[in-house]
Amino acid sequence: MRTNFLAFVIFACTVDRTFGATYRRTSQLTGQSFLDAFHFDAIPDPTNGRVTYVDESTAISDGLVSVDNNQLTLRADYTTQLSPSDPGRNSFRIVSNAQYSTHVAIFDIAHMPQGCGTWPAVCEVGANWPYEGEVDILEGVNDEPPNACTLHTGSNCQMPASRPMTGTAAGNNCDAYATGNEGCGVTINDNKSYGPEFNNNGGGWYAIERSSSYIKIFFWERTSGFVPSDITSPGSSIDTSTWGTPAAYFPDTDCDFPSHFGPHNIVINLTFCGDWAGSVYPWSGCPSTCVDYVNDNPSAFDNAYFEFNSLNIYQ
Repeated sequence: MRTNFLAFVIFACTVDRTFGATYRRTSQLTGQSFLDAFHFDAIPDPTNGRVTYVDESTAISDGLVSVDNNQLTLRADYTTQLSPSDPGRNSFRIVSNAQYSTHVAIFDIAHMPQGCGTWPAVCEVGANWPYEGEVDILEGVNDEPPNACTLHTGSNCQMPASRPMTGTAAGNNCDAYATGNEGCGVTINDNKSYGPEFNNNGGGWYAIERSSSYIKIFFWERTSGFVPSDITSPGSSIDTSTWGTPAAYFPDTDCDFPSHFGPHNIVINLTFCGDWAGSVYPWSGCPSTCVDYVNDNPSAFDNAYFEFNSLNIYQ
């Protein structure tokens, strides 16, 4: 009987680990330390947006980046009217200096970019896209909630149709080229997860847990009464098994993670129009055309900014 009992305990512990694990903090980033952990990536927009990603010196001189009371703010230009021949609206794309594989990242976000034509994102991306994978943690367009969490990979990576999560699957084939780069997405069933409703509610917390066998994304509203203490007061260690059901769950059931996901950099950016926001703009309820609106209405982007309270990373 004791042998059977021990076997059961070992089995139970092994199974339980797929529902979470314990991690130790390796980075506690706020304000200037948050900014110092990233670099500005002034590249042509890979999503063909009406944007110019600027370098750090330009971002500082133009007031697109600031640190105040340990909060980091990243914004787009909201004063310059553009002609059709001008480059795109100045904005930011920052990339983490470190890369991550198995880890947890907790983003405490007070405000996210809003406005017609906007396409903000917080994601993790491998160097050889899409073959080392991309995980979109926070992403959307044109102020249309809710948030979309998505994987983009090479071929032969599928998600099961039914899985334990509170979000709704929007596609199960993660192959970027087979799906027109839609990937395998999950929409969070909470309109306060994105855009003006997110901001009006004081923001919230996003967290990603990436292991060798699954990727989970969690979201908690700022005013929720069910936010784990690990999230509201991040300490030196966390236990993700206490966090409950994730908003999005991506298991390795039909996707070999080691061959589809490499080390990832965290990327935070804001573009305009482009392949997604521009293509769906005519049905968004926004005025004019996407490019004309972005060119002609700089003051419309006064609220097109991220404000981060902190980023805590555990490994």
